Amino acid sequence: MKVVLQQVSEARVEVEGSVVGEIGFGYVLLTAITDTDTEAELVWMAEKVLNLRICRDDEGKLNRSLCDLNRGELLVISQFTLYGDCRKGRRPSYIKSARPEVAAPMVERFAKLLHQRGFTVATGIFGAHMKVSLTNDGPITLIVER
Repeated sequence: MKVVLQQVSEARVEVEGSVVGEIGFGYVLLTAITDTDTEAELVWMAEKVLNLRICRDDEGKLNRSLCDLNRGELLVISQFTLYGDCRKGRRPSYIKSARPEVAAPMVERFAKLLHQRGFTVATGIFGAHMKVSLTNDGPITLIVER
C-alpha cells in the first residue's frame, strides 16, 4: 500500500463537473493498493496517517497529529498510477497495482477505517476520471508506504 499525503487547507474532487467529495483542513490521501496488501496494511496506514506529527503546534513546529488536534478531514482518492514503474521504456507499467476488483473494496475499507476513528472522510469515485483541486498547506507532502 502506498499513500501520497498532502496536508491541505481545502480540497475537492469533481467527476463530470459535479463535486463528489470536499474537505477543509486535513489531508488528501492519494491511495494505491497492490496485490499483496491485506487488512493489516489498511489498519497500519490508517493509524499512521492519523498519528503522523506533521501539523503545527502553538510554536509553529510540526509536532502535532490530527489525533492530537482532534480535528481535520480526509479526502481519499484511489490512485493506481502510484505503482507505475517508469524505469523501462516510455509507457509506465502498472503490473504492481491491484486489479480494480481487489483495489476498490480495499480503498473503500481504508476510508471506512479512517471514519471509524472519528474523522470526516470524503472520497472520489473509484475508476472515474477525477479532477482533484487542493490548496497544499505548508507545503507538506509525504509518501507513506508499507
